[in-house]
Amino acid sequence: MSHPAQVRVPATYMRGGTSKGVFFRLQDLPEAARVPGEARDKLLLRVIGSPDPYQKQTDGMGGATSSTSKTVILAEPTQPDHDVDYLFGQVSIDKPFVDWSGNCGNLTAAVGAFAINGGFVSQDRIPENGFCTVRIWQANIRKTIVAQIPITNGEVQETGDFELDGVTFPAAEVQVEFMDPADGDGAMFPTGNVVDDLEVPGVGTLRATMINAGIPTIFVNAEDIGYTGTELQDAINSDPKALAMFETIRSHGAVKMGLIGHVDEAASRQHTPKVAFVAAPVNYVASSGKQINADDIDVLVRALSMGKLHHAMMGTAAVAIATASAVPGTLVNLAAGGGDRTDVTFGHPSGTLRVGAEASQVNGQWTATKAIMSRSARILMEGCVRVPGDSF
Repeated sequence: MSHPAQVRVPATYMRGGTSKGVFFRLQDLPEAARVPGEARDKLLLRVIGSPDPYQKQTDGMGGATSSTSKTVILAEPTQPDHDVDYLFGQVSIDKPFVDWSGNCGNLTAAVGAFAINGGFVSQDRIPENGFCTVRIWQANIRKTIVAQIPITNGEVQETGDFELDGVTFPAAEVQVEFMDPADGDGAMFPTGNVVDDLEVPGVGTLRATMINAGIPTIFVNAEDIGYTGTELQDAINSDPKALAMFETIRSHGAVKMGLIGHVDEAASRQHTPKVAFVAAPVNYVASSGKQINADDIDVLVRALSMGKLHHAMMGTAAVAIATASAVPGTLVNLAAGGGDRTDVTFGHPSGTLRVGAEASQVNGQWTATKAIMSRSARILMEGCVRVPGDSF
């Protein structure tokens, strides 16, 4: 009986922000996977080790969490004045699908470095020392992202003293600007309101801010669903009833936002929208044991990704938090004390994060010009991943 040989696919395993994933250049993928479709999805599922009914991804590169079940494909730019196209695939852990509906803000921090190392940025644009500006076209959401990549002796600098809560070791700081982060095909607030009454069967009618900036996100007040906003992962992820409640909120919010036509469709769209809950600042202890003081933060935020409470904060959700905080009257803005603001420091399960955003009203509609945050990134391994030849 013959068995298919394994196929070698050039790849780089990178951390970006509080996430990590497998990065590919489009031209390095097997020919059948160079175009969107079943072959590409099957390849990425096998690389990551999904679908895995054990939810461990032991036979793949995934880490059995939403933060580590990720893939990135970079290609030559399709848009003028950009260096690279960036396509993100969120791989389901226990189901056979890849969600292409949104971006990963954390891995965005690694895209600039990968683009430089992968030959997408012209050598004459890379300084001997300083910063290289990499203009990224985010193909999932069709938006421009600008990354400032530190360069030392003509090469990407990865080590440094920038500390990011949720990441154990310090590294070089990467500033990322999300340009015009609101949905270009619709309103930043899809319902037309900064706060809505969201009817959720079995839960009740919740006040909700539903925003499409960075990534579609549904914000509710922590106290309205029985929480304080200081919860860590185990408090949510070990409670099946809580997870079911959040998925119900997410499903009905997705319908209200116009992202899906019926709640049943939410099961095949796990990556978006996100659901988060907010509260006014209080003291709490982060998952690392670090004491977080209420005086050091503006607002508490907890967010779920792929059905589980995130250990820190998704980068795209941080954009949504920053943008919502800049709009008076949203639940995020009110929990942060209200008024006008251009930046916010929020507390998450692993610590704190400061993000900035600029928003204004144009013809009665709120719009965002950009959101800015600092992240870090590092190559963990490079070479080839191997997958059985009959898996895609």
